[in-house]
Amino acid sequence: MSTDETSGPWVPPPWEPPIDGTEAEHLTGALGRMRATLRWKADGLDEAGLRHRLPPSALSLGGLLLHLAMAEDYYLTTKLRGEELIEPWRSLGHDGTDEWEFTTEQLGAAETYAVFDEAVVRNTARIEVALAEGGLDLLAHVDDGNGNHPRLRRLLVDLLEEYSRHTGHADLLREAVDGRVGEDPPEDWRPAWL
Repeated sequence: MSTDETSGPWVPPPWEPPIDGTEAEHLTGALGRMRATLRWKADGLDEAGLRHRLPPSALSLGGLLLHLAMAEDYYLTTKLRGEELIEPWRSLGHDGTDEWEFTTEQLGAAETYAVFDEAVVRNTARIEVALAEGGLDLLAHVDDGNGNHPRLRRLLVDLLEEYSRHTGHADLLREAVDGRVGEDPPEDWRPAWL
């Protein structure tokens, strides 16, 4: 965070978490950074690039985009609110299996990117509503079978863990596709939702 006479103070990219924010701002900021990093890792590919796999794994960049889009919906509808996960997944051909997103080849590149980008927008709004409703202490619908319910805080931490794990996978997959490496998106790159 330095300054120089030609450019002025450093302005962080919009996905950078705050330096000194609230707990909710840090959690949502970290989620925003992970979303942007994963999206950048998968950005600009055609269907072949999005479907590229490193055997014996079934993971692909397109599958990771679909998986994380569905994970966001699952955490923030089914787990948080107790609502059934239906759309857009039913219309996309989800067959109810845990591996559908890694084996489907019916979606083109533009549609795969749109599914992910729309899930980010949809779930950012869901998080904002939940935070306004009860903050990070909002009780989730799901329980552990003994009547213990996680709070929104726990769901966001779990979602961050899901992104973190799969962003590491995306690093390897993207490098295998075309050699792209790097930790963060370039500061001039923007995901569709920003």
